Amino acid sequence: MRDHAAGKKVVGVREVVREVKPPRPMTKTDIAELRRRLNVSQSAFAVLLNTSAATVRAWEQGTNKPSGAALRLLAIARRNPRALYLD
Repeated sequence: MRDHAAGKKVVGVREVVREVKPPRPMTKTDIAELRRRLNVSQSAFAVLLNTSAATVRAWEQGTNKPSGAALRLLAIARRNPRALYLD
């Protein structure tokens, strides 16, 4: 807010929406392959994603699909799997 009050241009929602594309949906195969690339179990993958093992299992079985923040995090991990290990 200080930048805005000082007359500096700040990036707003409209600019972000124009620049950032939504992540593409991931199939159950995509998710399982990403987990295998990391060489972790479903439970360990769940910990890295801050979700439950049941959720990861449902994604990999195709009974549920990731959306929202989970899909964004999976998209980041797909490009840079080591990003899941950052604190």
